Amino acid sequence: MEAAAAVLPTLVVVLLAYLGYLAAAGAILPGKLVDGALLPDSSRLHYRCNGLLSLLLLLGLSAFGVYMGWMSPTVVADMGLELLSVTFIFSVIVSFALYIAGIKSGHKSSSLRPHVSGSFMQDWWFGVQLNPHFMEVDLKFFFVRAGMMAWLFINLSLFAKSYFAGSANLSVILYQFFCAWYIIDYFVHEEFMTSTWDIIAERLGFMLVFGDLVFIPFTFTIQGWWLLKNKVELSLLSGLANLCIFLIGYLVFRGANKQKHVFKKDPKAPIWGKPPKVVGGKLLASGYWGIARHCNYLGDLLLALSFSLPCGVSSVVPYFYPTYLLILLVLRERRDEARCSQKYREIWAEYCKLVPWRILPYVY
Repeated sequence: MEAAAAVLPTLVVVLLAYLGYLAAAGAILPGKLVDGALLPDSSRLHYRCNGLLSLLLLLGLSAFGVYMGWMSPTVVADMGLELLSVTFIFSVIVSFALYIAGIKSGHKSSSLRPHVSGSFMQDWWFGVQLNPHFMEVDLKFFFVRAGMMAWLFINLSLFAKSYFAGSANLSVILYQFFCAWYIIDYFVHEEFMTSTWDIIAERLGFMLVFGDLVFIPFTFTIQGWWLLKNKVELSLLSGLANLCIFLIGYLVFRGANKQKHVFKKDPKAPIWGKPPKVVGGKLLASGYWGIARHCNYLGDLLLALSFSLPCGVSSVVPYFYPTYLLILLVLRERRDEARCSQKYREIWAEYCKLVPWRILPYVY
């Protein structure tokens, strides 16, 4: 207990230095300036998508620090629980700060106008402002970036610990490769994030802050922590099957999100080499979006499953992420359906007749 208390101040400095680096890199490094979605008051935010460059520079700086002996590559794996605790406390503090700043805000813009329900728990949990800023940093976009990068760095530390222990076998390598590919690909296509529901419509409260800073990096790495303590020997055939599931999931997930993003920017852009089929002039029914109404969720679920399969089937623990994601996406799909039905009415009914499957064709 005393040892843990002794390292907490150091971990606080590490966390603040990490977030400070991301804030500085996000403001200074070059990157594509992407227009955000049009808000109800006709305003529009702009996002500098330089996450990939920020990540690569941080990886380089970290590698240099390890080479010079200034830091251990296993530092996160050695102090994961303490770092989790510090990050959780930080998320709670930030959420309270966002709530207080939000209810005191006198802004009238869609981004900063306070949305107060009268219930403290509801406003603290879901947030009060849509796009709060701190020192010119868009916090919602910033926290997502921080969580995704932390996911990769925790995994790299776990891999280093496995490597030094001599247990970096096929299972560990596949898991690390799949996650690294997914995270780096996220930053290659970071601009797609600007058109997601979280960025466009969700207010920033404890739910998103905790989700970005704690839940993503510390629960999406459960498989890595499990493999650190449990040795799994995969056959080559099992590894190839796992790779196929990952590739199919990636193609569906990335392809669907890209089609939707391109359609929002240019409704006439061809999809799979053909003019897009559009219902009511608003709803895309071509490509992946003509197969299922939420086919991107199917790709995401296959990817989540591929992250867990290298752990074998001896325990349900490594399957927490795909199980959680399945529940989350089904519930979100239901909310999306209700919202779209109310928003588009007869157009949505026509779209549902044309595309009857919600996520998995011929099943659901």
